[in-house]
Amino acid sequence: MTEKSFDILIVDDEPQILRVMRTGLPARGFNIRTASDGEEALREIEKQMPDLVVLDLVMPGLTGLEVTRTIRSFSQVPIIVLSAKGSEQDKVVALEYGADDYLTKPFGMNELIARIRAVLRRTSTDEEPIIQVAEVTVDSLRRIVRVGDREVRLTPKEFEVLKYLVSNAGKVVAHRILLKAVWGWQSSEQTEYLRVIVNQLRKKIEPDPEKPQYILTEPWIGYRFKAEPETDS
Repeated sequence: MTEKSFDILIVDDEPQILRVMRTGLPARGFNIRTASDGEEALREIEKQMPDLVVLDLVMPGLTGLEVTRTIRSFSQVPIIVLSAKGSEQDKVVALEYGADDYLTKPFGMNELIARIRAVLRRTSTDEEPIIQVAEVTVDSLRRIVRVGDREVRLTPKEFEVLKYLVSNAGKVVAHRILLKAVWGWQSSEQTEYLRVIVNQLRKKIEPDPEKPQYILTEPWIGYRFKAEPETDS
């Protein structure tokens, strides 16, 4: 795939942001569509699914979080959320709703381009084959996860974290390694992302999330996916 094939939907109620995007992103080889509010964004998605959505968090009418939740009800298209809000809680909520990444305003075009490219790389169709460890099966081609006979619905970020841990079952994966592998950058400020995602994964795949048998915590180091379930965490 080449960058020119990527179709990006920009959703923001600030005209100056849309003007900058219309200039900066096509110059880097991306095809751009824009929407000024959540309702228009959903109409654009209904017309044609983009390869990635860049979505403002605070908008009149439907908020970015509401749009994210609606999109996630029918699609796993990558979503990068933009907002002037930069608190940890805002980031956590955006991730819980299914966002793939979070960028705080004001931001530089180069940083946005880097985030877009990183997300597109992680969600490309060049996937590994089916991986099965114990009762957990990860189908990378169809992006389906099963625990036993039960299909588990995951957000894109939850899927990527689980896939990486399952691919390295039995090994301790350090926080920084997991951050770099899944988010594409290395920063101690992003460790809250891992906590959120791992907690959500445990709720979805563990028999008892309070006593995890699969995703085990290695204190101060990282996480380990246990090939054979155990009760120690």
